[in-house]
Amino acid sequence: MKLLVTVVQDQDVQKLLERLTEEGFSATKLASTGGFLKVGNTTVIVGVDDDKVEDVLTFTRETCEKRDQYSPTPVSPFGRSGILSRPQKVAVGGATVFILDVERFERI
Repeated sequence: MKLLVTVVQDQDVQKLLERLTEEGFSATKLASTGGFLKVGNTTVIVGVDDDKVEDVLTFTRETCEKRDQYSPTPVSPFGRSGILSRPQKVAVGGATVFILDVERFERI
């Protein structure tokens, strides 16, 4: 069994949860905040049998879109605020998935 800990942007989480539910998977969602852009993220936790990991990864790829966004705080090429500061376009979205082995699972 595997535990998938998936961090997605808030705007993608509803589509992912709906897809997982449609396909018969249970998920737990936790509110979280991204470090770089300080935007809302959600961490989705799903426990699955080893042979279902690729299915969940496919659903995640299909529902969590990558997009361009400008950083809310200007980024200086010198690493601090300065006269050359300007907002930077960065790629956001998609998902970060951590796949962990589960030694034991109990439903109580």
